[in-house]
Amino acid sequence: MPGTDREFTMRFLAGQEHRNVLGNVHGGSMMKWMDEAGGACAGGWCGMPCVTVSVSGITFHKPVSVGQIVELRARLIHTGRTSMHVAVQVRSRDVRHGEYERTTSCLMVFVAIDAQGNPTPVPKWEPVTEEDRKLQSHAVHLMELGRGIQEELAAFEFTVSNDRSG
Repeated sequence: MPGTDREFTMRFLAGQEHRNVLGNVHGGSMMKWMDEAGGACAGGWCGMPCVTVSVSGITFHKPVSVGQIVELRARLIHTGRTSMHVAVQVRSRDVRHGEYERTTSCLMVFVAIDAQGNPTPVPKWEPVTEEDRKLQSHAVHLMELGRGIQEELAAFEFTVSNDRSG
């Protein structure tokens, strides 16, 4: 039921196929999982397919080892007209023992898409608890900062040269 499911959690075992040259889970694998968890959360909220618009503040706090249980928690923390801001936190633990430890986090923005591929309105989310109000306020602040960053990037022209001489 759209507008009622604002959290999503997934757990699995990090396998050899996720290994980087240092023997830990590759950062790209982690980012893919975060996108999947965040997208499932956004889609669960609005009941429609969603696309990723931005990822802010991705931070790798601690490496995840192959063979650890990985837990991704995604929670909706703000809605716009067609967009949803989702906080994603990754934790991991040894399969045999131990407590989950925070490993990675970010804030993602998704937009709901209709059958024609156009942005479409989403159910509005209203914070209820003090924690929800703080998270929403943080999302709005980051959105404002992001606008400034986008303006700076638009003014920055990056060209790729075929000259490899340095």
